[in-house]
Amino acid sequence: MSTAQHLDTVLLLCSREFPAEHGRWDGGFCGPGYHMAELAVSDGFGDGDCSQVLEAREQYEAECAALSERLTKRWGPAQPVSLYSLLHRSLGHGEEIPEPWHMLSTRVQDAELWRTGERWVVLGGSPWSEESPFQLLAAVTDVDPP
Repeated sequence: MSTAQHLDTVLLLCSREFPAEHGRWDGGFCGPGYHMAELAVSDGFGDGDCSQVLEAREQYEAECAALSERLTKRWGPAQPVSLYSLLHRSLGHGEEIPEPWHMLSTRVQDAELWRTGERWVVLGGSPWSEESPFQLLAAVTDVDPP
């Protein structure tokens, strides 16, 4: 998908009503107070080919940066946030983290946030480990970051 298509998906999520129940749609996940889109997901890297991993990392970082630039033009500078502490609070201390923040924290380490009206737009694109697939995720939520 192109940056323009990713932006269209984010804008579509901004305009949608949130569902009453958690579920999956053909492009991601949704539930009370959120929509999440898997904009791009790489294959796994089980064979350990470093050049393939580096190439994929560069591609996903470029896609994330291009979309971030478009979102910044629309809503101003992003607020960077590390999601590691949410995962640690959830797994290490048993704290219940609300969705979509819990799901995001299990998929990406860092994210960028924009505030648009009563909603947050979240963009993340880094894997937790080299064995994990690269993901470019976008979420729209009215749930404040914990």
